[in-house]
Amino acid sequence: MKLFGSSGIRGITNKDVTVDLALKVGLALGKTKGTAVIGRDPRVAGEMIEHAVISGLLSSGCDVVRIGMVSTPTLAYASRDYDCGVMITASHNPAEYVGIKLWNPDGMAFDSSQQEEIEDIIENEKFDPVRWDRIGNLTEDSNAIRKHIEMIVKNVERSSKRVIIDCGCGAGSTITPYVLREIGCEVITLNSQPDGHFPARNPEPNDANLTLLKKAMKEFGADIGIAQDGDADRMMTVDENGDFITGDEMLAMFARHECKSDAKLVVPVDTSMMIDDALPDSTVIRTRVGDVYVAEEIKRSEADFGGEPSGSWIFPAISYCPDGIYAAAKVMELIKEKKLSELKGELPHYPTRRGTVKCDNERKDAVMQLVHSELRSSGEITDIDGIRVDMEEGWVLVRPSGTEPKMRITAEAREGVDKLYDMVENIVKRGLA
Repeated sequence: MKLFGSSGIRGITNKDVTVDLALKVGLALGKTKGTAVIGRDPRVAGEMIEHAVISGLLSSGCDVVRIGMVSTPTLAYASRDYDCGVMITASHNPAEYVGIKLWNPDGMAFDSSQQEEIEDIIENEKFDPVRWDRIGNLTEDSNAIRKHIEMIVKNVERSSKRVIIDCGCGAGSTITPYVLREIGCEVITLNSQPDGHFPARNPEPNDANLTLLKKAMKEFGADIGIAQDGDADRMMTVDENGDFITGDEMLAMFARHECKSDAKLVVPVDTSMMIDDALPDSTVIRTRVGDVYVAEEIKRSEADFGGEPSGSWIFPAISYCPDGIYAAAKVMELIKEKKLSELKGELPHYPTRRGTVKCDNERKDAVMQLVHSELRSSGEITDIDGIRVDMEEGWVLVRPSGTEPKMRITAEAREGVDKLYDMVENIVKRGLA
């Protein structure tokens, strides 16, 4: 049984992720942990799944503390006082999705072995409900957000910049505008009322979804625009001109700020060549795509910083959880002396193209076999996550999404990126014909 993807358990509400499954996750987790803290983002299905997980935990004798609607980084930070944390979220996925993500006290998501333990208990129904007088206690704590705010404010510099924060009607609404105000920013909020239908835009903070933010930048003359996803573990930016800053650019900017000489930087396999060239004195370590894999390698190698172009930024001095709230405050340090557009202009740039092709999960293996067969003679193949082929003119990566029925394609080249991308996309589509 494979329940966990690259970002926990995630799927369509009442189809892939059901109350029955959530109850079993709670029963399995409660068998291995004595205390747990649980939170949720504003998704419509959030409370339903939360109640089911809590029931399973209590039935197994685990004491549970409920902290309500919070961001994932807030839940991960609160986990330091418990045996584990449980976040009910589907992060950047559309409103019909819901999920369950499990956290360790150090802010690290459950690793592969921990996930396999939970899956084994569920598959073989090794549940161990306790006697009526051993049922766990359920309490509530309303201080988690305030504690997270205090930690961030303590660890970042003050700023008087004008910032527009687009929380996407997600959980970041409960914390990010307040953090930015407390460090001195002039804050203008956009889509900062929690709403599980996500009526303003798709939760993923990518270029296509941030039309309102880019327009608002010009209307209000702000220094920077910040956007988050549904649970605020991701954060992306728009510069003072209303231009979107790509994930690779943001990763390079943060890395330059956080990494000194001889530093270690951890990034996924789909990251641009820009990172290597922007930090020539640093060691760049590549991993599988997924913040849990980046975090695991940061911890293992004692790296200084790590992140993903999707908008996940991990500051190990604070937590191994991607923290879009801390990153929103930290990015203000980057623009203290220079504008965001100026920082972007200092980076090396290579033409890059990213896209997806819809692909049912059961057909992914066959498509990947065809890709390997067609490209094995084109260059050096790396299969750490999907298939990456390094060629003389650049590189291309094809990998199945860990959370959606899609094949993801990334191509980067000094010249001819469209030709390279189109060639690989045609191979993928032939595999689906």
